[in-house]
Amino acid sequence: MKLPFPWRATAAGAVAVATLVAGGSVAGAAPAAEPTAAAAAPDIPIANVKAHLTQLQSIATANGGNRAHGRAGYLASLNYVKAKLDAAGFTTTVQRFTASGRTGYNLIADWPGGDPNQVVMAGSHLDSVSSGPGINDNGSGSAAVLETALAVARSGHQPAKHLRFAWWGAEELGLVGSRYYVSSLGSANLAKISGYLNFDMIGSPNPGYFVYDDDPVIEQTFKDYYAGLGIPTEIETEGDGRSDHAPFKNAGVPVGGLFSGADYRKTSTQAAKWGGTAGQPFDRCYHSSCDTTANINDTALNRNSDAIAYAMWELSQ
Repeated sequence: MKLPFPWRATAAGAVAVATLVAGGSVAGAAPAAEPTAAAAAPDIPIANVKAHLTQLQSIATANGGNRAHGRAGYLASLNYVKAKLDAAGFTTTVQRFTASGRTGYNLIADWPGGDPNQVVMAGSHLDSVSSGPGINDNGSGSAAVLETALAVARSGHQPAKHLRFAWWGAEELGLVGSRYYVSSLGSANLAKISGYLNFDMIGSPNPGYFVYDDDPVIEQTFKDYYAGLGIPTEIETEGDGRSDHAPFKNAGVPVGGLFSGADYRKTSTQAAKWGGTAGQPFDRCYHSSCDTTANINDTALNRNSDAIAYAMWELSQ
């Protein structure tokens, strides 16, 4: 999640957008089969999500201790995610931009099929701050979104709507990558996005369970999932306007997401219902060198990863 004050950054570059063509009907074809029950979302293996985090940690360690915009660690992180998606059958597009004098990259992955005029999109920022490896902020969201995408491929999921996944660059410099993507789409393509779901910090070590309250349908989808687990949620306020959903929301796209907390301190009421330590930050290593693989709460990461899959399956039917 970006710092709570704006950074000056400019974005420029070329974008390659994959064009999806919907097939037409065939005259004289047999009537369509009766619709079958919607497939249930799979359980997302926490071991797989943590394996991605281990890889991101190794990348940071090998590249000066971070995965920040314009640094070798960021590009290596993007190449890791892209290779997984390419092997799984996604159509990937790398979008390049410039911010603060350095080249940045977004990664977009489209799953073949579904109505191209109704796109359900999940995204997370892939960059860290320069002071640390960024495993909770935001390796956690990036790894969970990646594993959800790979679960789509493993299951052969073919929902009615088109699925798209994204990993943003330079979020920590002021949402630069996601702003650039949104500005590159144009009004017609923006109108095709029926929902954008954002995941920024979902494995905080002293976690809360926060749900964005921007779009009521998306919000209720996440609340329903957590109600099924018997876990109370709260409306997310700490990160309002500070992560990559903001450019989409400002462009009129319905948005939602999950968050487990950053440097705000957990109250005694929150500790009573969620566990953890009252009076301590949700993430004491926020934007610090100690944001490593040791800075993750496995239970929160597991629950939020499963919630991502649940929402993507539910909202894309």
